[in-house]
Amino acid sequence: MTDVVRVRARERARHAAPRSFVARAAALTAGLSVAGSGLGLLRDQVIARLFGAGAGSDAFLVAWTVPELAATVLIEDAMALLLVPAFSAALAKGGAAALVRGTLPRLAALLAAATAALYAAAPLVVHLLAPGLADPRLAVSCTRLTAATVLTFGLAGYLSAALRAHRRFLPPAAVYVAYNAAIITTLLALHARWGVRAAAAGVAVGGAAMVLVQLPSFVRALRLPPLPAPASAPASGGRTAAVGMAVVAPVVLFALTRQAQVLVERFFAADLPAGAISHLNYAQKVAQLPMVLSLMVCTVTFPVVARALAEGDREGARQRVERDLTLACVVVLLGTAYVLACAPQIVQALFQRGAFDAADTAATASVMRVYALGLLGQSLVGALIRPYFSAGRPTWYPVAAMAAGLGVTAAADAAAVTAWGAYGIAAGNAAGISLTAALLLRGLPARAVPVRIPALTAAVSRYALAAAAATGAGWCTTRLLPAGAPAAAVAAACCLTVPLAFAAAAAAAGAPVRSLHHAV
Repeated sequence: MTDVVRVRARERARHAAPRSFVARAAALTAGLSVAGSGLGLLRDQVIARLFGAGAGSDAFLVAWTVPELAATVLIEDAMALLLVPAFSAALAKGGAAALVRGTLPRLAALLAAATAALYAAAPLVVHLLAPGLADPRLAVSCTRLTAATVLTFGLAGYLSAALRAHRRFLPPAAVYVAYNAAIITTLLALHARWGVRAAAAGVAVGGAAMVLVQLPSFVRALRLPPLPAPASAPASGGRTAAVGMAVVAPVVLFALTRQAQVLVERFFAADLPAGAISHLNYAQKVAQLPMVLSLMVCTVTFPVVARALAEGDREGARQRVERDLTLACVVVLLGTAYVLACAPQIVQALFQRGAFDAADTAATASVMRVYALGLLGQSLVGALIRPYFSAGRPTWYPVAAMAAGLGVTAAADAAAVTAWGAYGIAAGNAAGISLTAALLLRGLPARAVPVRIPALTAAVSRYALAAAAATGAGWCTTRLLPAGAPAAAVAAACCLTVPLAFAAAAAAAGAPVRSLHHAV
C-alpha cells in the first residue's frame, strides 16, 4: 500500500466515524489551545511585570488593537466563516486545488497592500482609536510594528481554514502556541533596549510564526489526490465553492462589527486615568478564557456542519449544532462561576508582581467580574455564528444582530463611563453581546439550522442555576480559608469546590453533567 493510499484510507475513516474523530480532534484542539492560552497568560505576566499598567502599556495596547482586529477578522471569524464552507464544498466535489489557485494569490496581494497602507496611516489610526492619549508617538511606533500582522494573520487564517476543512486540526491549533512563544522570546531579548516596543516587535514575529507552523501541512494536503464526490453531494451545477462578494461582505462586516466592541471600549477608556485601558485588557483576557475553551468543540465541528449542509444533511447539522451549543454553555457557565467567585485571587496570582501592584489587582479584578456577566453571550455568539455561515449562502441577519449589540454597548459606555469608569465600559460590553446572542439564537431556526430553541433554553437555564450555586460555593471557599493564604492556593481550592458544586447543583436541577459525554 502506497503512502497516498494509506493517507486516503485515514481520510475515509475520518468521514466514516465522525463522532470518535470529533472527540479526538476536540481533545487535541483543546489541549493545544490551553497551551496557547497558558503562554498568552505568561506573555501578559511578562508585559505586566516589565511595564505595569501605565502610559507605556496603554500605548502598546492601543497598537495591539490592530492584531486583535486582524485576528478576529482574518483567523478566528471572517476567514474561517468564509473559507471553511468553501473548502468543505470543494472537497465534497472532489478537491480544493482550483479554489487555492483562484483565491490565495489575490488574497496575498490584497493583504500586502493593506499592510503598507496601515503602516503609512499609523498616526491617524492611533488618533482615531485613542484620541485622549497625552503622547501618541509611542503608540504610533508600536502600531507600525504590529501592522505586519495584517499580512501574516491573513495568510495564517487562510491556511487554518483549508487545513480544518481537510480535517487536519493539529497545525491550526498550534498557531497561538507559536505566536505567544515568539512574543515572549522577543520581549525577553529586546525589552532592555526597545522598551515596550519589544512587545510590538514580538507580535510581528509571532504572526510570521503562525504561518510557518502550518505551511508544511498545507502543502502536503494539497498534494494528495482528491476524494471522489459522495453520491449525496449536490450536483456541480448547484452552489459553487467560489467565494463571491455576496457571501464575503456580510461575513467581513459581522467580524468587524464584533471586534468594534473593543474599539468602542478603548475609545471611551482613553480619557480615563492612565492604566484604565490596561485594566480592561487584562480583565478581558483572563475572563474570556472560559469562552475560548467552550468553543473548542465548535471549532472542530464547524467543518462537519458545513460538510453536512453541503451534502444536504440538515438533520445531522441540527443534531450537531444542538450538542455544540449545550456543551459550550456548560463550559462557559462553569468558567463564569469560577471567575465571579475568586477574581481577586486569580489576578493576584497571575499578575501582581513587579510594576503591577495591589491597586492594579483590585481594579482589574473588579472589572473582570463585570466582564464575566457577558461570558455566556460571548460564547453563544461564537457558537451560533458558525451555523449561520456554514452553508456559504449570503445572510445579513448576523450583521444586524451584531450591530444592535454594538449600539447597546456604545450607548451604555457613553452613559456609564463618567460615573462608573472602566466598570461601566465592561457592563456595556456584557449588555451588548448578550443582546446579540439572544437575537442570533432566535433567528437560527428560520435562517440556518432548525434547532429546537425551547429545549435549548430549558437546558441552559438549568445549567445557569447550577452556575449560580457554584459561584456561591466558590465565594464561601475564599472566605473560609485563612486571610493570609497565598492567592494561588485559594484559586486552586476554588478549582475543586466550584466544579463539584456545579455538578451537584446541575444534577439536582435535572441536568447531570455526566450526560454531556454524548455531546462530543
